[in-house]
Amino acid sequence: MMKALSRLFVTAIGALLVTVGFNFFLVPHSLLSGGLSGIALIISYFTGWNVGLLYLISNIPVMILGLLRVGRTFIILSTVSVVLTSWMLQFVPVITLTHDKILTAISGGVLIGLGSGISLRAGGSTGGFDVIGSILTRNRDFPLGSALFALNGVVILALGYFKNDWDLALGSIFSIFITVKVIDAIHIRHLKVTVFIITCRKDQLLERMLSIQRGVTAIQTEGAYTKQGHHMLMTVTTKYELGELKELIREADPGAFVNIVETAGVMGLFRREG
Repeated sequence: MMKALSRLFVTAIGALLVTVGFNFFLVPHSLLSGGLSGIALIISYFTGWNVGLLYLISNIPVMILGLLRVGRTFIILSTVSVVLTSWMLQFVPVITLTHDKILTAISGGVLIGLGSGISLRAGGSTGGFDVIGSILTRNRDFPLGSALFALNGVVILALGYFKNDWDLALGSIFSIFITVKVIDAIHIRHLKVTVFIITCRKDQLLERMLSIQRGVTAIQTEGAYTKQGHHMLMTVTTKYELGELKELIREADPGAFVNIVETAGVMGLFRREG
């Protein structure tokens, strides 16, 4: 229960950061955030329609797709984020804090990146292309932020073409670049590590490790000095899930020797299907 409430609280903070990024930095200078929110901003700039309502409506089909491809908890948290952001956009005033477009792009990008990143760390997203990016990176080994930057390219081109203002388009690209870098710094799910565990409690550890949907290789070993037999368990996990694995090892075998090394890449079946 406390974990669920904590996730909802973090999701709400993420929605607030995204809203402030929009109304304090992007909207006053007609910049875009990219993705579906960027499309909502373009339509709002041209028509004067409510950007919060456009943001909410544009996310409905993506949420349905995410429910089918990603998972229930992810979509519930993402839906909460989208609804809160749409609601906050109605009440947080549009304020011009600075007239420097470089500072505006940086500040807006950092805030939106922070909001999106912590929402992803909480197990959800801020909707839009975050959901599509999560689907693309679910079984692919590349950063989510990079996927989002590629997806956002078409939105930026649309801004430059329809408004015939490439200064705004380039400013938006800069802001989105900052956003995705912040997301990749916070959302570390794609970063892999290899964990080597020397243990005398192979069976207890294997039972626990296999329960978290990871493949494990067991190797018979022998201590060079003691000549005692041990087992080495090798598994590949993500930095995002490393804390959970370390806690699991401490509980199952506090005396295990653990070596953790960064992994440049993975081929073959990475996640064991349960």
